[in-house]
Amino acid sequence: MAEDVSDAPAGFAKEQLKSFIERIERLEEEKKAIADDIKDVFAEAKANGFDVKALRTILKIRKEDADERKEHEAIVDLYMQALGIHV
Repeated sequence: MAEDVSDAPAGFAKEQLKSFIERIERLEEEKKAIADDIKDVFAEAKANGFDVKALRTILKIRKEDADERKEHEAIVDLYMQALGIHV
């Protein structure tokens, strides 16, 4: 009986660990499927004449905080002026 009690926590931890691993594997599969879907959308956009690099830039910009983006743009403008690059 003492043997059963000492095995219980180890058995529980083993099942919990197995559950975590299986959940992560399932999520990794879903992540890959979503990544494939995104790749397909980019390919479709490209086939319709859109510049994929520009789309990626827009997506990156939309993820940024507006204030951080403005600060970054101001720094880039300052650097470009310092280098004599006029846009």
